Amino acid sequence: MPVAQLLTPPTNYAIVQLPDREFPGVVFQGDSLNSLISKLEEAVSKADTDVLTEIVERLRAVRSRYETALQQAGIGLPYETRPRL
Repeated sequence: MPVAQLLTPPTNYAIVQLPDREFPGVVFQGDSLNSLISKLEEAVSKADTDVLTEIVERLRAVRSRYETALQQAGIGLPYETRPRL
């Protein structure tokens, strides 16, 4: 039976290589996912740019961890990088 490979420590956002998938994925813990969605809903309802900025920063940190994990595992990215804003 194929086994998933954990590429980062198991935190709120773990990078996992699933069997038969070319690129790893990001696994969000349920409470972390719910927190992000709740914050997005709040920001959208209030047009709160501060909350939106916070969410973008959190997701950028997840993306950075993803990119670092793939680099350390010798796996290319499934997307092209572009200059960060």
